[in-house]
Amino acid sequence: MTNETWATKTADSIMERTPRLYGERGYNEKWSYDYGVILRGFESLWKRTGDERYLAYIRENMDHFIKEDGSILGYRLEEFNIDHINNGKLLFLLHKETGDEKYRKAADLLREQLSRHPRTSEGVFWHKQIYPHQIWLDGLYMGTPFYAQYLMTWHGGEGIEDIIRQFRVSYGRLLNRETGLLHHAWDEKKQQPWAHEGTGLSANIWGRSVGWYVMALADTLEILPEDTAGRDDLATMLESILTKVKSLRDETGVWYQVLDQGGRKGNYLEASCSSMFVYAMAKGIRLGVLDREEWEADVAASRKGLISEFVLLTNEGLVNLNKNCQVAGLGGADQRDGSYAYYISEPIICNDQKGLGAFLQALCECEAVLEGGDASCLSTTSPSLEQ
Repeated sequence: MTNETWATKTADSIMERTPRLYGERGYNEKWSYDYGVILRGFESLWKRTGDERYLAYIRENMDHFIKEDGSILGYRLEEFNIDHINNGKLLFLLHKETGDEKYRKAADLLREQLSRHPRTSEGVFWHKQIYPHQIWLDGLYMGTPFYAQYLMTWHGGEGIEDIIRQFRVSYGRLLNRETGLLHHAWDEKKQQPWAHEGTGLSANIWGRSVGWYVMALADTLEILPEDTAGRDDLATMLESILTKVKSLRDETGVWYQVLDQGGRKGNYLEASCSSMFVYAMAKGIRLGVLDREEWEADVAASRKGLISEFVLLTNEGLVNLNKNCQVAGLGGADQRDGSYAYYISEPIICNDQKGLGAFLQALCECEAVLEGGDASCLSTTSPSLEQ
């Protein structure tokens, strides 16, 4: 089976199983960030193949939520939840290809949230209103690429220095300088039960949180012009983190749930973070941030590992992606403590949307850099949707 077949087969499996992403768990009115992870994979695949079924799938799923006046079903700005920005990344594509102003209005609404969203004293967005004074690695993925694309698309890049600030400050605050890895979260006030009283950092290195962060860096680097002041800092961050991540890779080519404790009892190889790392590595090559000679063999080995370790086909030929951590967080009503025991205790499920989306995105990027594919297929140039 070729790599391209894996990408299209994965997308086709998703469409057959869940023609409505929002209906999978009865979430008819939940504006869940998971959808955006899946649909970004469909966006890349559509640009690569020109198959309009993939664009139609994006539009059908987004149109359930985006109303004619630009309002969004299930969304409340005043929650100030950075996760709610993620699906907005698809609005630029839909506005460009359809010309429908409802997508621009919805993007304006999400931008309004960011204009009012609470921040740390150094200017980084809180993760959520209910998680005050906290930076989570997840939040950089959820909000920052949308923010950058909005500024570049409709404001000529004005204010782009705020994007650079988000990364510089978050990196500085969440970096473990001994290991070169990033902790899941940081509490500026050092008051959360999970926060170290001296540093404010959560205790462990969760694989998917680091995966969110490197995806955010890669996606933002693609959006920012090469002459953007501070862009080189983001490229350095991406290479530095991925170099350390690569050193922790298992012999199977993939990575562990608690990233730096691979040999510890209870830890397990995890599909979503592994997919995210492969995505960021492949995209880093495509963008010229990572040296092809140094990284291409590693990307190829890890792509092979993703498929051999996590994928099983059903009797009907549908792709199952196994060993996904369903969710992990800190604090909240469940008082999640960020301990090692906590991270390995969350449910491990098959076909989680976050994992499937990251897997599909990883396959699309690998196609562009490993098999002689034209990298321009993932640029902003794309076929048009027939009205």
